[in-house]
Amino acid sequence: MEEKIKILIIEDDLLIVDFLKTGLQYEGYGVTTAGRGKEGLEILKNNIFQLLILDVMLPDTDGFVLCRQLREKGMALPILMLTIRNEVSDRIKGLDSGADDYLTKPFVFDELLARIRALLRRQGKTSVSRELVAGDILLNTETREVLNNGNLIDLTPTEFALLVLFIQHPHRVFTRETLLNRVLGYDYEGSSNIIDVHVNHLRKKLSDGATRLIRTVYGVGYAFYPREND
Repeated sequence: MEEKIKILIIEDDLLIVDFLKTGLQYEGYGVTTAGRGKEGLEILKNNIFQLLILDVMLPDTDGFVLCRQLREKGMALPILMLTIRNEVSDRIKGLDSGADDYLTKPFVFDELLARIRALLRRQGKTSVSRELVAGDILLNTETREVLNNGNLIDLTPTEFALLVLFIQHPHRVFTRETLLNRVLGYDYEGSSNIIDVHVNHLRKKLSDGATRLIRTVYGVGYAFYPREND
C-alpha cells in the first residue's frame, strides 16, 4: 500500500483548519495541524512531512519570519503560505522569505489542491493523472474538457469541480455542507440549497436520467456511482 503524503498545516483559524483537514483527508493526504508557530516547529523537529501550509498571521509569530527560519535551518520541504494580505509587496515578501507559493484568503479548495499537486510534482512526490474516467465520462483536469459518451459537454467551473470530486470518490456520500465548502469555499455565506441547483444542472448535462450516476441520499446529500458498477 502506498504511503500517504504527509502535510503539516500551521494555522490558527479553526474554521480554515477544519476546512483544510477534512478536504485534504478526503483526498488521501495525511494531515497534522498546529495552531501556533512554536508548536509547528516542535512537530517539524520530530516528524517528516512532504509539504507545509503556513499562515502568515499567527498568534505567536510572523509567518514570514518562521518561513525564513525554516530555510535557514536547511529545511527544504515545499511551503505554501496562506494570507488575507493581497498586496504585491506581501507576495514578494513571502516568496523572498523562502515560500514556494502564496495563496490569498479566501480561496476555493480546488485551487489549493492544484497548487499542492504542482508543488509535489516539483519534488517528484506524486504523479497525478490528468485524465479521470468513469464509465462513458472522460475528464481532463488540465484542459478542463469533459466527454460524455464521446460528446464534448460544457460545464461551469462549479459543475466541473463537483464532477471531479464525484469521480475521484465513487460511492462516497457527500453532505451538502461538504460539497458547498469544497466547490464554493469555506467563506460562502449563501444557502446550501445552491448545491442542489448545481447538481441538477450537472445531471442534465450528463443526461443522467434513469441510470442515476449522481444519486440523492435523502436527508444527507449526494453520492456518485459510475455506470460500469451499476
